[in-house]
Amino acid sequence: MDLTILYRGPLASCDYDCPYCPFAKRRDSRAQLTADRAALERFAAWAAEQHEDRLSLLFTPWGEGLVRSWYRRTLVELSRLPHIRRVAIQTNLSCRTDWLADADLDTAALWCTFHPGQTPYDRFLSKCHDLATRGVRHSVGVVGLPEHLEHARRLRADLPAHVYLWVNAAEGHTYTDAEADEWTALDPLFPYSRHAHRSAGLPCRTGESVISVDGEGTVRRCHFVRSELGNLYDGSYRRALRPRTCPLALCDCHIGYVHLETLPLYDVFAGGVLERIPA
Repeated sequence: MDLTILYRGPLASCDYDCPYCPFAKRRDSRAQLTADRAALERFAAWAAEQHEDRLSLLFTPWGEGLVRSWYRRTLVELSRLPHIRRVAIQTNLSCRTDWLADADLDTAALWCTFHPGQTPYDRFLSKCHDLATRGVRHSVGVVGLPEHLEHARRLRADLPAHVYLWVNAAEGHTYTDAEADEWTALDPLFPYSRHAHRSAGLPCRTGESVISVDGEGTVRRCHFVRSELGNLYDGSYRRALRPRTCPLALCDCHIGYVHLETLPLYDVFAGGVLERIPA
């Protein structure tokens, strides 16, 4: 089986406090961090044992994972397994980058977001250049708020030409055509993010070749549809995998709509769907 898994454990703590972030933040207690580590290690052990499957894994924590040693270690270890096709994580890149020297860079990848006001620009850019020098697959992006436009223009000018700069439409923000054109000049794929996609009744790969897993091993088709398909660890989810249409009216998040079969994004991002790198 070729299976893509989006994993989101209980980790919620983040070293940033972005006012536009849609995720509820908290300061995880030591017990909560211990539980998150145990959940991640259980998932990683399961993934390591699936020798007959070909897995692509994206970690999408509520908080920042790479400041925690167990996320860095998990990415390194999983990247070295022959049946893991890709292992990637969404990150604000506040962590150090030298740990990637131990990873298989044909498999590991990062989806990096720059948050103006949370970290100095030069510090973030320096880490991006370090990733490029190391040969780490990565994309870089920003939230498309008006106050971020000049930061995004500066990033596009300063990043290596081969690094894709993506722009996420800000939640609740409506763009005039002129504003959208400014963002599209930086990210030609911004039109896919500008508007939510009608998805009700349309075929989607989630629930068939793409699943979402939480820290308890509960399997859902994606992060946005709450109905359960079974559990990862008892194998009950496998009986539920089949072609499905979307039950929601709209899909407005990249990690959701990228899997819609009515959009051409598997061709656009061929080989880089999880880390958001166009072909």
